[in-house]
Amino acid sequence: MKNATPKASPLGRQSSLGERYASVRQASLALAAPLSAEDCQVQSMPDASPTKWHLAHITWFFETFLLERFEPAFKPFDPAFRVLFNSYYQGVGEQFPRARRGLVTRPTLADVKRYRGHVDERMLALIDARQGDAELEALVALGLQHEQQHQELILTDIKHALGCNPVSAAYARRWPMAQVQPQPIRWFGHEGGLVEMGHDAALDGEFCFDNETPRHRAYTAPFEVASRPATYGDFLAFVDDDGYARPELWLSMDWVQSGRRRAPLYWLRDGSRWMSHTLQGTVEIDPNTPVCHLSYFEADAFARWSGARLPTELEWEHAARALRGPIVGNFADRGAFHPMPQTAPLGDEPVQMFGDVWECTQSAYLGYPRYRPLEGAVGEYNGKFMCNQFVLRGGSCATPAGHVRASYRNFFPPDAQWQFSGLRLARDV
Repeated sequence: MKNATPKASPLGRQSSLGERYASVRQASLALAAPLSAEDCQVQSMPDASPTKWHLAHITWFFETFLLERFEPAFKPFDPAFRVLFNSYYQGVGEQFPRARRGLVTRPTLADVKRYRGHVDERMLALIDARQGDAELEALVALGLQHEQQHQELILTDIKHALGCNPVSAAYARRWPMAQVQPQPIRWFGHEGGLVEMGHDAALDGEFCFDNETPRHRAYTAPFEVASRPATYGDFLAFVDDDGYARPELWLSMDWVQSGRRRAPLYWLRDGSRWMSHTLQGTVEIDPNTPVCHLSYFEADAFARWSGARLPTELEWEHAARALRGPIVGNFADRGAFHPMPQTAPLGDEPVQMFGDVWECTQSAYLGYPRYRPLEGAVGEYNGKFMCNQFVLRGGSCATPAGHVRASYRNFFPPDAQWQFSGLRLARDV
């Protein structure tokens, strides 16, 4: 996931900025705690990064964009880190190639943790010395949101790495799955018309990334959305119906054939059973659980096979805002690190739109009308990615609780599978 720039400080009034900083930084270390130094070093594909690199990069962010800017007599912890742990901020300088991050065996994991501790000590002193500085608060807020994005990437990337291990290694072994009765899909209608879209501080909180702005009016025809995301059971029916062998369903049959794909990422055939690699180990798929790790190509093909379609991001946001309640769902703080079975709503009971799986939309990732990326290096992230990507909404079981909102836009290329991505069907009325 990519980050953007803050519109305003998201600081709550229940805790100080320093306390918030310490809490988020500690959460990253907690996610790395179950991993060995060897686990933290591995890079299983160019799109993923080692856990050690994530821990260093988000520290580099605070050192580069805050300490270097605001700290008197600033000196870097190690000048070489400026290149090693720069992701793709061209305005800052060179970057070490992304696909080779797993080769950076030094600094060691212990060195990176010392780097974190050193920067944290200086950051807490800086925050204390510049209380009430709006510019600094906004940048710290951005950095913490950025760190939460990398907390999710720690989970998605280590899942992929462990999935490549022939001994079926697990990140955690506390399988949380509870049996539920099959839940049929129900459809919830929305009248459409001209609706407001984009970040609203009164509805979403003060913080947003710049790709959520400006708020604007857009038109949608009447539509319906499903009461729950598609499940493993739903998708198994697609697999059993030779869904991967039917070119009329696919936007890119070349993608299917080049990868010899017959099922989603992490599915494993064991006799008559389908198993799946999870962060809890390899388990039999639960038909009532939201299916995840689908590419945009797979989500779109399934929707066509179902006689429905993917929602637009406008439809998704409009449906999410219609709930008018707190954002609830299965997020990373629950500790499952896997989608959980959902109970279908009864009558007018609210639909769960958040957590479990990022929900694919049919919308290309583009700037909103009158969108302008902000100036400076911290404004680089969004504008240059508005090409060849599709929008996902709602957060997942790997997303930190409190990190998403109705206006939040995630985005990935159409062939990406390692994210906890699924889908919710929509249809015209």
